[in-house]
Amino acid sequence: MKTSFKLLLFFLFTLFVMSCGGKKEEQDFGAKPTANEEKSTTASAFPLAEKGKEIFEGKGTCFTCHKKDVKVVGPSIQDIVKIYKEKNGSIVTFLKGEADPIVDPSQYEVMKANFALTKTFTDEELQSLEQYMQSEGK
Repeated sequence: MKTSFKLLLFFLFTLFVMSCGGKKEEQDFGAKPTANEEKSTTASAFPLAEKGKEIFEGKGTCFTCHKKDVKVVGPSIQDIVKIYKEKNGSIVTFLKGEADPIVDPSQYEVMKANFALTKTFTDEELQSLEQYMQSEGK
């Protein structure tokens, strides 16, 4: 009984000390970040993402088979990013045709036809694509 009372007092004292800090700016932890905050965070974490989006939706024609959160012909961006993260894989290496498929091997033949296009991309373009997908895959 004495031990639990001491633990309770210790907990209350710790709580009191933590709550008595200097005046801090209040934050609403349940609120979504504003568009500017979200864009700023994405831009700093994925500086090439905007260029990657242009490639994904433009000359890469990736959007025809891949959507953000739904499987169309190929797996969704979210599924791709999740699996590559779990398996510590490189999307860039795969797009260069230098790695085996790890997301949906049954669709590999369809994707393989696109390597003729992705192999012409510069390393920066491929990194941009990867960063765009990572920014969308959260």
